[in-house]
Amino acid sequence: MKTIDIELSPEQYALPELRQQVVARQLGCRVDDIAHIVVVKRSLDARRKQVRYRCLLEVYKEGDPYVPADFSSPYRDCRQAPPVVVVGAGPAGLFAALRCLEVGMRPIIVDRGKPVDQRKQDIALLGRSRSVDPNSNWCFGEGGAGTYSDGKLYTRSTKRGNVGDILKKFVEHGAEPDIMIDAHAHIGTDRLSGIIANIRHTIEEYGGKYHFDTRVVDFVVQDNKVKGVRTLGGETIEGTGVILATGHSARDIYELFARRGWLLQAKPFAMGVRVEHPQMLINSIQYHSAKPSAYLPPAAYSLTTQVEGHGVFSFCMCPGGVIVPAATAEGEQVVNGMSNAHRSSPYANSGIAVTVGLEDVPQMAQHGPLALLRFQQEVEQRVFQAAGNTISAPTQRLTDFCESKGSVSLNKTNYLGPTVNSPLHELLPPFIVGCLQKGFRAFDQKMRGFYTEQASLLAVESRTSSPVRIPRGDDYQHLQLSNLYPCGEGAGYAGGIVSSAIDGVNCVDALCRNNHLETI
Repeated sequence: MKTIDIELSPEQYALPELRQQVVARQLGCRVDDIAHIVVVKRSLDARRKQVRYRCLLEVYKEGDPYVPADFSSPYRDCRQAPPVVVVGAGPAGLFAALRCLEVGMRPIIVDRGKPVDQRKQDIALLGRSRSVDPNSNWCFGEGGAGTYSDGKLYTRSTKRGNVGDILKKFVEHGAEPDIMIDAHAHIGTDRLSGIIANIRHTIEEYGGKYHFDTRVVDFVVQDNKVKGVRTLGGETIEGTGVILATGHSARDIYELFARRGWLLQAKPFAMGVRVEHPQMLINSIQYHSAKPSAYLPPAAYSLTTQVEGHGVFSFCMCPGGVIVPAATAEGEQVVNGMSNAHRSSPYANSGIAVTVGLEDVPQMAQHGPLALLRFQQEVEQRVFQAAGNTISAPTQRLTDFCESKGSVSLNKTNYLGPTVNSPLHELLPPFIVGCLQKGFRAFDQKMRGFYTEQASLLAVESRTSSPVRIPRGDDYQHLQLSNLYPCGEGAGYAGGIVSSAIDGVNCVDALCRNNHLETI
């Protein structure tokens, strides 16, 4: 077996016979000498005019021992094991539960929403009725918000844990093995729901238990030690520890902490709009051609700049995607983006967000650690009112927004709901408007053609991350409440599927250390 670095054209990468010919030439051997080619890593390099795949390959000749990858995990039967309460069935909660099965603890998952199949029905109903179920929507329910935002698996949190192990578990439960090799892997919303259901089947098979439609309203606390949770239905569920993985939109949990006087902190987040372009335009910009190769995927982009002390950046970029209404309660309007596995929509969308800190909202200071949350709520409610008290998305052409004038007409968009022509430059907070206007022009310097009247802005992109942190110590426990492990995006310690999953694993390992339990 030989390991080689190689560059391939899109055609050479896509067509196995061409790939084998190029590899044979580089190795100086015959094509027939090659038995297997395994792609270990791949990334698309579009910096030059000729777009190329950069690959790390393992090449096996006839007779070499070749063993396909094994994606199974060492789960234990935990039916009689000590219980751990996991609040939330998003990425942090689900991977915490899988880790429990590995270390010999029984996960009891409590989620306010519904199983993923029923959740899909509620989301479809939202599209027809325009009415938000506060417990089952684009953010709440089995799989969490990540299930309906493309399944992007890129993370910078490589030092926090084993990214490969997280990806392996996704493959184990039905994801394509390609996610193990892509620099910016994604699964696709259409495939994620089945994978989430498969994870549930594993958890239940090895002794875990789910409580759906079960909203946690308090904790069982004795001598500042959390013994379990209390639910809206009056049930008490106890365990060795409580993993709190409720996601960045579970505002009732923050309200509970504030009401009970438990420690919270305001956390900077970001707010802005979702921008949508024709995908063919983004392809032509990124691939330097009016007619890029048919073997290339829909192009993505990543943009960032600094404006007046604020970061302005692209967030959750969805090639070939759609825009969805992501509010979690009546009276608010929020947008997010998603795409399916093949990214086949004719539109590309991305959140473009501006960093927001306490210094930007002095008028909210009286709300203490909830100051940024109150600001987030206020803007979402204002946008909802501007849309006629509906989940219609206020929309404006990008160029009109930057010139601070109303749009005479709107582009067609791929928003899953109605749009309403609105002057976003008057609707959004002035400091965000100013940063976005300068940011969009700066982005056009990096991607010529990005600034165009063909682009639409939809408001408001506000759930980029949690505006509140539930502080914890080096032992992962809340600073005041032992046995409580604030986890994932909702606690302010992660930002995406993979980093949330890693944090869930780390919290279970910390729980084991703190209780002197052995791990593997």
